[in-house]
Amino acid sequence: MKMASLMILVPPACSLIGTAVGVVSTQGIAALFSHGSHGFSEILYAFTSMGNNNGSAFGGYSANAPLINLVGGIAMLASRYWVALPVLAIAGSLAAKKKVPASPGTFPTRSPLFVGLLVGVILILGGLQYFPALALGPIVEHFLMTAGKTF
Repeated sequence: MKMASLMILVPPACSLIGTAVGVVSTQGIAALFSHGSHGFSEILYAFTSMGNNNGSAFGGYSANAPLINLVGGIAMLASRYWVALPVLAIAGSLAAKKKVPASPGTFPTRSPLFVGLLVGVILILGGLQYFPALALGPIVEHFLMTAGKTF
C-alpha cells in the first residue's frame, strides 16, 4: 500500500509543487503573457504536462527561464522514476507471493462492482488532487469570461 500510495501521489505532487514555484518566482511570472487566472492556468498546464507527460505549454507561457527549466526537469525526473520504482517493487512483491486458491472472502475482479469501485476511486483521487488548483485557474476564468472579462 505504501508503494501504491507513492505511485498515485508523486506525479500530482510534482506538478503542483512546480506550479507553486512557477507562481511565486519572478522568472515564472516574467514568462507569462497573460496574468490573472489565465496566467495561473498557463503555469498549471505547463507543470502538469511536465509532471505527467513530456512537457508542453500554452502558447502564452514562455517556459524557457532557467528556474522553470530546472524545476520542470526535476518534476519530469521525479514523476518518471518515482512511479517506475514503486511499480517494480509491487511487481517483485507479487512475484514472491505464493498462489492462494480463491475462497468465499476473495473479491472478484471480473464483476461490475469492481469496475465501478475502480472508476470511483480514480475519479475521487483525481478530483481531490487537482480540483483546488483547477478551481483557481480554469473555473475562475470561465466565470470571468461569462461576465464579459477577457485576458
